[in-house]
Amino acid sequence: MAGIEGGLMKITDIRVDHFRIPLDPPLSDATHGLMTTFGLVTVRISADSGHTGLGYTYTVGNIGTVAIHRLIEENLVPWLLGRDANAIDRLWQDMWWHLHFVGRGGIASFAMAAVDIGLWDLKAREREVPLWRMLGGGDGRVKAYAGGIDLQFTLDQLRAQTQDFTGRGFRAVKMKVGRAHLSEDVERVYAMREWLGDDIPLMVDANMRWSVSEAVRAAQSLAGADLFWLEEPTIPDDVAGHARIAREGGVPIASGENLHSTYEFRDLIRYGGVSFPEPDAATLGGITPWLRVARLAESHNLPVTSHGVHDLHVHLLGGIPNASYLEVHGFGLERFIEAPLQISEGLAKAPDRPGHGVAFDFDALSSLAP
Repeated sequence: MAGIEGGLMKITDIRVDHFRIPLDPPLSDATHGLMTTFGLVTVRISADSGHTGLGYTYTVGNIGTVAIHRLIEENLVPWLLGRDANAIDRLWQDMWWHLHFVGRGGIASFAMAAVDIGLWDLKAREREVPLWRMLGGGDGRVKAYAGGIDLQFTLDQLRAQTQDFTGRGFRAVKMKVGRAHLSEDVERVYAMREWLGDDIPLMVDANMRWSVSEAVRAAQSLAGADLFWLEEPTIPDDVAGHARIAREGGVPIASGENLHSTYEFRDLIRYGGVSFPEPDAATLGGITPWLRVARLAESHNLPVTSHGVHDLHVHLLGGIPNASYLEVHGFGLERFIEAPLQISEGLAKAPDRPGHGVAFDFDALSSLAP
C-alpha cells in the first residue's frame, strides 16, 4: 500500500505560491528600518498516499520572494517529483548538493526550508500525529515571549504595547535596541524593566546594529536591567566578535536567526559566542537542519530558542529536551490561519492536529498574490 508508515510515499505534485503580506502597523528595527510588508512563499506537496503537506518560508520587506519561488519551481519541483517523501534526510542532503554551487545558504536555504517543512508536515499527516509528538515531545507546551519590533516606538507606545502583551498572557517580553544614541536605548530598557517588574524576563535585540566594541559597551550599560539575553549584538559572520561580547559584556547572548547552515552554528557554539542558539527553520533550510542545531546545542549544554514562524517552532521546541523560549513574532499570519497559536499564562500550546497544524486560508491570501 502506497504511503504506509516507513514505506515508499511518492511525491506526485508540488504547488508553489507567493504573497505580499501587509504589516499594520508598520514595524521597525535597527537593520531593516521601517517595514510595511513581508513576503510569504508556500509549498503544497502531494503524495500518492492521498495526503498533502504544507511548507512555507518568509522574507523581510518582500525582498527575494520571487527568487525563492522561482528557485523552488524551476530547480527543485521537477527534480523532486516521483521521489520518496518519507526519505526526508536523504532528500534534504540531496537538495543541499543540488543547489550547492549557487547556494550554501541565502536564498537556497529559504527555498529548501519551504520544501523540507512541507515534507515533515506530510509525514506527520500521513501518520496522523502532531509534529511535536512525532519528534518525541511531552505535552507540547512551550514557554513563549512576545517579540516586539518597536525600535521607533515612543515610550508611550512602548508601554501600551507592553501592557497589551501582558494582557494577552505573555510572561516574557523582547524589545528592540540600536537607536542613534546608546543613552536612548538605556533609557528605554530601564523604563521597560520598571514597567515589567523584577519577575518577568526581558530580552533585547540589536539586530546586528553595533560593532564589537560598541556591543560590549552597550551590554555593560544594560546589564543592570537584568536582561535574559542580548540578541544579535553584531554581524553574524563575526564569530570571534560574538565570543568577545559574551566574555566581556556581562549579558547572555542569543544569536543565529541570520545563519543559514549548521556549519555556521557549529562555529558560533564551538567558540563560545552564544548562550542561546536561535535557529529559524524558515531560513536555515527547514526542520531537518533545525533539529541538527538543537542536538548540537544540547551536546554543549545550551538551550535553544527560536525566531519567527511561531506556529511551526512551537512544535520543534515542544519536541526537544533543551527548549528555551518560543518567540511569538511580529510577522504573524494569524489573519490567514484557521486556528492561530494560543498563549495562556506565559505558555504556548502546540496543536494536537496532525502535522504542524497550520492551515492557511488561501482564498484570503489570494488577494495578496502578485
